[in-house]
Amino acid sequence: MAYERARPYRHRPRRRLRTAFTLAALVTLVCCVGAAGLGLWNFQSVRRSTGPARSAAETFLADLAAGEHARAYDRLCPATRQRWSREDFVRRAVTPEKISRYTIEDTSVAAKDGRLRATVTAQLIRGHDTVDRHDLPVVQSDDGWQVCGDPF
Repeated sequence: MAYERARPYRHRPRRRLRTAFTLAALVTLVCCVGAAGLGLWNFQSVRRSTGPARSAAETFLADLAAGEHARAYDRLCPATRQRWSREDFVRRAVTPEKISRYTIEDTSVAAKDGRLRATVTAQLIRGHDTVDRHDLPVVQSDDGWQVCGDPF
C-alpha cells in the first residue's frame, strides 16, 4: 500500500476580504466627499441670498420712512396681507409715531422646510428720538423676497 503524499496547504490570499474592505472604503470616501460638497453648496446658496433679503427689507423700510405706506403694503407677502387690511396697515404705520429713519444692523438667512427665510434686524427711529430694535421676517417667494410676519 502506497501512501500518497499530502499536498502542502497553499495559503491563498484573502482576496475577497481585501476586495470588500477596499469597496467599503471607496463607498465611504464617495459619501464623505458628497456630503461635504452638498454642505458647501447649501452654505453658498444661503450666503448668496443675504443681499436680496436685505434689499427687500431695506426697500420696505424706505417706503415706510418716505410715507409710501401703500407701496410698503404691496411688498408684504400674501399671508401677511390677509392678516392686515391696507387701512389697518396704514393706521399702524403712523401709530404711535411714523418711522423717520432706520438702520439695518444684521441679516441672517436660513433654509427651513426647503425654503429660504431671512431675519433682518433693523433699528427703527420713530419721531425724533424714539429708537426701536425690530426683527423683520423675510421669505423668498415666486415674486422675490417679501416681508412676511409682523412688520412693526
